[in-house]
Amino acid sequence: MALGSPQQRAVFAALLLRRGRPATVGELVDAIWGEDPPSGAVTVLRTYVSRLRKVLEPGRKSGQAPRVIVSSADGYLVRVAQDGFDLDVFERRVAEAKKLRTGGSLRAADELLQAALELWDGRPLAGVPGPLAAAERYRLDEQWLSTCESHLDLGLELGRHEEVAAGLTALTTGNPLRERLYELLMLALYRSGRQAEALAAYGEIRGTLISELGVEPGAALVDLHTRMLSADPSLRAPAPAQSSQGTAADSPQPAAAARPAQLPADLPVFTGRESELAQTHSLLPADGGHPNAVVISAIGGMAGVGKTTLAVHWAHEIAHRFPDGQLYVNLRGFDATGSAMVPDEATHGFLDALGVPPGQIPERPDGRTALFRSLLADRRVLLLLDNARDTEQVRPLLPTGPGCLAIITSRNQLTGLIANDGAHPLTLNPLPLADARDFLARRIGTARMAAEPEAADEIIACCARLPLALAIVAARAATHPSFPLYAVAEELRDNHGSLDAFTGGDLSTDVRAVFSWSYHALSAPAARLFQLLAAAPGPDISAPATAALAGLDLRESRGLLTELTHAHLLTEHFPGRYAFHDLLRIYAHEQADCEEAAPERAQAVERILIWYLHASAAASRFITPNRPRVPLVPLPEGCVAPRFTTYDQALKWCSAERPNLIAAINQAAAGGHSALAWRLTAALWGFFYLRSHTNDWLSCNRVSLAAARRDGDRKGAAEALTGVANALTNAGRLDEAIDHYHQALAAWQLLGDESGASRITGNLGDVCLRAGRIEEALVHLRKALKTYQTLGHGWGEGICLNNLGEAHLRLDRLDEARTYLEQALEVQRATDNTWVEGISLDFLGTVHHRLQHHDAAIEHYQHALTKHRAVGNRWGEAQTIDHLGDVHLATGAPDAARKHWSRALALLEEFNHRDAAGIREKLGSLDGEPDGAPQG
Repeated sequence: MALGSPQQRAVFAALLLRRGRPATVGELVDAIWGEDPPSGAVTVLRTYVSRLRKVLEPGRKSGQAPRVIVSSADGYLVRVAQDGFDLDVFERRVAEAKKLRTGGSLRAADELLQAALELWDGRPLAGVPGPLAAAERYRLDEQWLSTCESHLDLGLELGRHEEVAAGLTALTTGNPLRERLYELLMLALYRSGRQAEALAAYGEIRGTLISELGVEPGAALVDLHTRMLSADPSLRAPAPAQSSQGTAADSPQPAAAARPAQLPADLPVFTGRESELAQTHSLLPADGGHPNAVVISAIGGMAGVGKTTLAVHWAHEIAHRFPDGQLYVNLRGFDATGSAMVPDEATHGFLDALGVPPGQIPERPDGRTALFRSLLADRRVLLLLDNARDTEQVRPLLPTGPGCLAIITSRNQLTGLIANDGAHPLTLNPLPLADARDFLARRIGTARMAAEPEAADEIIACCARLPLALAIVAARAATHPSFPLYAVAEELRDNHGSLDAFTGGDLSTDVRAVFSWSYHALSAPAARLFQLLAAAPGPDISAPATAALAGLDLRESRGLLTELTHAHLLTEHFPGRYAFHDLLRIYAHEQADCEEAAPERAQAVERILIWYLHASAAASRFITPNRPRVPLVPLPEGCVAPRFTTYDQALKWCSAERPNLIAAINQAAAGGHSALAWRLTAALWGFFYLRSHTNDWLSCNRVSLAAARRDGDRKGAAEALTGVANALTNAGRLDEAIDHYHQALAAWQLLGDESGASRITGNLGDVCLRAGRIEEALVHLRKALKTYQTLGHGWGEGICLNNLGEAHLRLDRLDEARTYLEQALEVQRATDNTWVEGISLDFLGTVHHRLQHHDAAIEHYQHALTKHRAVGNRWGEAQTIDHLGDVHLATGAPDAARKHWSRALALLEEFNHRDAAGIREKLGSLDGEPDGAPQG
């Protein structure tokens, strides 16, 4: 059937995707043209609908054909017979298969998933234009892939390993970043007796993730790889299911505790430092066991003396004595960009590495520290805290239980740790002459050293026996084996200069000569990149970000990065991530000031800032799907933003890039790019919110606000004011939030932006509700609801209806509350707002509870739990379980109430939530009452 032009097909697709629910004219215009509709868009839209009716309802005028497209208020809907949507049938089959699998009926679930997948015929919405079709294509692709994964996983449980491996080979080729597919492929290959291929598959996905995103594989994939290397018996195929009711093998197994392995790679040519290593080894029991108390080693010394290299080498030598894992963090205490890590950021990263889900990480820094120390209390973990600034930066990161070791490196003497925490100090000096000779010989060869011993000693003297300087000179000499060492020494003398920022100790010579000598040996493109990298925001950079900065393709950028790392002018401190030594960053800045044209540097900075904006926006589509998107500026020519295939990948990229993203926002704000600063901040709000980075959220919005006001960017100021208010609300600073919302409302009204103003009005209603100002909240919420409905803004409408339902519930107006909440559910389901749908179901359960409709209350609470768990809303899950306990007590079932409250308390205690105290009171009250005493 010919449905007309692409835009006309887009109208029909938008109506079909509503699945029998009406779509307003505004929603349809947005679906086809997005934020920039043509003039007369509404007229064009109605023309499309008229033409579609002629095609779909040829007998419409005579009344002989059934109506397919029906007018409905300010819009249209499509009538389709029951089971007329393949997507509905597909989703029902998938949901039923999930129930069957949970119940142990694996073969029936497998057959149902196969039947569901057979409904797909090509890519959905292929060739249909418009932002809605693009978003739905993406969502449906993900739905199909997720179902494929479930089906293949079931195939592994049923023993079809060879068949699954064959199917996964094609899928991984088409989805090279999807970790779950590789996890299944590795398992299928391993169980098929193809261990080498399984390990090769891990190498393939790891290499792709590092090169494309600058991140390592996730914990599940790393754990599987480790278990395969050790031939873990648990990887063997499960015993075949013996009945439709399932067997013990069908039961879900609890996830193993995360075992982090974060140490950087050891230096293959490490040499010397024998006496220092002997001192460090003496801190641990001589019998090879683990310490009976926490041990703290503080390794100090000047910049470039090799503190990190020694610490990493020692850590690798003793890692086997700490079977619960190794944690590493670069605290960036002396970073030239000023981006020293706050202790709370490091604690947050450690909790992530230890497998704590985001929703269980406490909001307050002291809560995070307490949870971190609790997790390490009974574990034997090695911590390497690199490049610490002072004692205050380190102390919150120290474990308190026995059996752990903390290794700390710093340029400063951490006297507070030594005096008060029992740290064992070790100060590194420049290498002894014998060690320096060994150091150089390991890199350029003993024969070459023996042929010119005087020249070798002069090189060592010019480098002041400093490992960093020696490594750079050695790299240059090693790559030019024909150069005589006397020429190297002579050139070092001729290039003598001064590096003003190098103040770490009393050197007899200056290392700028060493740096410049190696720098001038670079190819012209590598030298240009070296200069540009000094202008990049943040402490490190990935290869894709480097390509954006330099305006090069990814392959060329990788080649230049390799040249810089081989020259020891750059360090690949983590696979796919590159950083300067502090002194080399200073030197790169100096060279850029001397040689790099200011306009080219400015263009490079703008390129990488825009790249970070597009990358963050791509990540936000996974982290906060279906949310309104921040308007982007076009990517510079040749720049390619990263692509993500899963929520975990997007989240991991944001976590890895977080210091760079914050630095980018500050650099954009300070450098006259306020439009980029507020857009980047707005794109990251979901990451900041979900990962509890409230301080970052607040500070970035404040920086963006100041920049927007300075540059006269009124829309940017309105967005940043909104962001400040949102962050303050999340921090519980409600009065300040209300004040900023009022400022934001005035800003949006001055812009004449009705949609923005309605968003603020709805937020005002929400924050007033939190503050207990119910009547004031109702005024704001009713006004916002009316505007949302006029604009056809379903997402905001669903949230507003939920908040109105909560407000009436608090006022004990139960009939009105139920009406609002039922309307809210209808809208939320139409807009896929699963997060708020769970909250609305919980409120409806409470309405029925108060009306003494206990069965209905339990049913709504159970549905709410399903939604909470689907989106990882742990606090919502605990609240709903608490409410289930209330209902069971009211029906005379105190044992059931105790069970639910105990579960709710356990959830809340996992992340130190303040609501835990109320649950304890309920349990205490229950224990003091006779069984069967119902509570109303």
